[in-house]
Amino acid sequence: MTDKTIGIIGGGQLGRMLAMAASRLNFRTIILEPQADCPALQLANRQIVAAYDDEAALAELADACDVITYEFENVPVAAARFLADRRPVYPPPRALEVAQDRLAEKTFLNDCGIRTAGFRAVDSQVDLETALAEFGGAGVLKTRRLGYDGKGQKVFRAGDDAAGAYDALGAVPLILESFIAFDREISVIAARAVDGSIACYDPAENVHRGGILHTSTLPAEIFEGTSSDARSAAIRLLDKLDYVGVIGIEFFVATDGALIANEIAPRVHNSGHWTEAACVISQFEQHVRAVTGLPLGDPVRHSDCVMQNLIGDDIHDVRDWAGKPDVLVHLYGKAEPRPGRKMGHVTRLTGRA
Repeated sequence: MTDKTIGIIGGGQLGRMLAMAASRLNFRTIILEPQADCPALQLANRQIVAAYDDEAALAELADACDVITYEFENVPVAAARFLADRRPVYPPPRALEVAQDRLAEKTFLNDCGIRTAGFRAVDSQVDLETALAEFGGAGVLKTRRLGYDGKGQKVFRAGDDAAGAYDALGAVPLILESFIAFDREISVIAARAVDGSIACYDPAENVHRGGILHTSTLPAEIFEGTSSDARSAAIRLLDKLDYVGVIGIEFFVATDGALIANEIAPRVHNSGHWTEAACVISQFEQHVRAVTGLPLGDPVRHSDCVMQNLIGDDIHDVRDWAGKPDVLVHLYGKAEPRPGRKMGHVTRLTGRA
């Protein structure tokens, strides 16, 4: 039953952790990744070294695999559809279409009855100035496509000069999002199986530094109703997409506990890394279970915890972390630390849940 081969598009740390989880269940993994010495290859069975849109390589991947998934949301949709004509692709290509365009994403969330910040499409400098006027001169201007960990953004405060901002971000399709007042940030990791069954992990409370996730803490300091609302939103979204696999959904939490969705990630998610230490079934195993047709595992959390990313030179603190009790250290096999580069993470258990 567990003798399938899983194709994984992308060879970074998420692909690496998926390959690790797959191997424990006796699945083989093949990575499609243009970087020949990618971290995922250290744990996968094989790598096809090629661009993500190389049709010959995609066909080779399809021929060699039973099911195909991906570790990042900027996989070309055309490539996902090419593969889906040959093998099951999970999450479905429709999820990529939604997640790759922030305007489509916000519109989709609203269509699911999930609140977001106000937003306006910006396709020119005039559009930007009009949108800023509607939002009181303030907001966050973002590229609609690509951009992550704070990249491809510009913040406007009331009174800031917007002249030249559209061109400065590349004169590409943009979106202006209104500022919102919020108390904290949380995320929900959820999974949906081929049969439609769903499992949701407890919401994590997240802290970012410089636009990059720093810590995820469990339990989040939120009302029980807020936690329930976050799970309900995840379920609506998963069902609407006919989703298969793990998804990460980020929310802002207002002071009254109301939720405002920020973004979705159709893949395993950085803010779910804590699950490998504080749950019997990690998000990575859950994703493998979902895409291969195995039953979903129980997402119950047995411990409270704090997950912390190791960014850049934080990797030099590994010896200290390794000497602490109740700490799981997970490194990503990257040779060179650089500013802003995720080198690993640690999860410290802080008590029974």
